[in-house]
Amino acid sequence: MRQSIYRLLFAFQAAAVTLSFTACNDLLEPTPAQQLPDDKAITDAGSARSATIGAYDRVQAYYQLNWPVLGFLPGENVRFNGTLNQFLQIDQNQLSADNVLITEAWTQMYQAVNAANNVIAGVPGVNDPLLPVAEKNQLLGEAYFLRALVFFDLGRGWGGVPLVLTPTRTKENGKGVGRSTLAQTYDQVLADLTQAETLLPDGTTRNRAVKSTARALRARLHLYRQQWADAETYATQVISTSNYRLATPYRTFSTAPFLSQESVFELTFSNSDANTMWNNWFPSALGGQFNFQPVPAAIALLNDPAVGGSRSALLATTVIAGANVTYGNLYSRSAQRDDPSYVLRLAEQYLIRSEARAKLGKLPEAIADLNAVRSRAGVGPTTATTADQLLLAIENERRVEFAFEADRWFDLVRTGRAGTVLGVTDQKRWLFPIPFNDLVADPDLQQNPGY
Repeated sequence: MRQSIYRLLFAFQAAAVTLSFTACNDLLEPTPAQQLPDDKAITDAGSARSATIGAYDRVQAYYQLNWPVLGFLPGENVRFNGTLNQFLQIDQNQLSADNVLITEAWTQMYQAVNAANNVIAGVPGVNDPLLPVAEKNQLLGEAYFLRALVFFDLGRGWGGVPLVLTPTRTKENGKGVGRSTLAQTYDQVLADLTQAETLLPDGTTRNRAVKSTARALRARLHLYRQQWADAETYATQVISTSNYRLATPYRTFSTAPFLSQESVFELTFSNSDANTMWNNWFPSALGGQFNFQPVPAAIALLNDPAVGGSRSALLATTVIAGANVTYGNLYSRSAQRDDPSYVLRLAEQYLIRSEARAKLGKLPEAIADLNAVRSRAGVGPTTATTADQLLLAIENERRVEFAFEADRWFDLVRTGRAGTVLGVTDQKRWLFPIPFNDLVADPDLQQNPGY
């Protein structure tokens, strides 16, 4: 099964390359990302399965580089160690609407939405004895989950966005949709997750969605919406499932063969369908470009036994020109190039529940959840006793637990702490700009204030 997934993903990537060459014919008539056509027909069991894998591939595309960068680089753990303006803008929290990475991420995300929409629209009409009802429901559930994930990421990155819920098969499809509010965007995420949970099977699969995958994302959604009781409920459902446990030692969750019991959802790569994120972290002496460099403060935290504990494994050191150079080691499979993209981990569910319980005044239970994550890292119990102290301790724990994942910037924005911690006091800069090309191509789109 795994090898067939790899082959399908590789085929979809090859098709994407072909499309990129033909797209140059449309330069004089640009199409907004949310209107990009996708005319793959779903007519039988084989095409239904392939289209679903294609939707995963589209999500994989934006999670390989662009989305993690937008999550960690605006924070204070990592600096850009290069000269490319698109990365410097993100590092310095000075984004412009023509930023290449922002444009690419937005486009990739709407391609993923469209791929999911094609499955949602096409699979119910398939009448093939080789596609039983249970599998048909599973494919639909996966598509609803993936669409929910993309709309959630779009919402936390850009605020309210166009909610395109049907396939865009021509340039005319999707026009006039306009932007929804953030509340409406999150309402759609909730609706999709509710539908996904109904359709998906229980299971132990970690690189394709099952019921617990939808519940884990729902816990995160409720956290962002400050719906503390719901966040606690859904995180508890995931934590209580016997399929998941915190990986010990810490490094185990990101060590081959991957898909550890801590993983709720990760995106799988292979040598033929490569994740080259390692190349951005490794120094040139090790064959990398060293574009992303842990800052001294983050290195000190991770190497502090009382703070980082075993999470110091996120760092590695090599000698260059007689000096020790420390680099990020989360993505380390330079030969195999099969590091996953980590989307949902059990550690986050503990910290979601801890934060929700702290907000609900359940301090002993919140402390126990925080200490579960700390204990796994070989760090002593928290000294926090009040709600405010505990919330700050959770924030700091998330900083080291997910140091190089797509979290820190969004954590500080959702809690309103980006100004205090990062000095980004202009709250208009807490959202990304809508890409300039899309504004030009679609008069129904409105730019975020401040850009």
